[in-house]
Amino acid sequence: MDLSNLRPAEGSKQSNNFRRGRGHGSGNGKTAGKGHKGQKARSGSPRIGFEGGQMPLYRRLPKRGFTNRNTKEIVAINMSALEVFDNDTVVTVDTLKEQGIIRHAKDGVKILGNGELTKKLTVQVNAFSASAKEKIEALGGKAEVI
Repeated sequence: MDLSNLRPAEGSKQSNNFRRGRGHGSGNGKTAGKGHKGQKARSGSPRIGFEGGQMPLYRRLPKRGFTNRNTKEIVAINMSALEVFDNDTVVTVDTLKEQGIIRHAKDGVKILGNGELTKKLTVQVNAFSASAKEKIEALGGKAEVI
């Protein structure tokens, strides 16, 4: 290895500074990749989505409803998913992530009463359905809202 052999790693060097219109020898001379005349060869060619005066697609499609910016993304978990924990375990959002039950809880986690639970657990999440809270407390566990 010497200085004359040094080169960047494969694929690491990319350049967008290609000099167009610098003669035939460059492989991109004369028309500089714009073809011969026509609208797209001119400067200020039509904007993205322009369809030559035809009603563009984004205006032809119907617009319906709206997106509520105050909405919350709450992850729902059934009771049966809590069976993986041992007796007297404190179940939090972090322990649910560690077990792989949830991937991410952007705005919170809610436990639903679907399925059976046979273990006494202390569950600390953002919300519970009424039936889920009943089932957890019937087994001697605690349902704590954080």
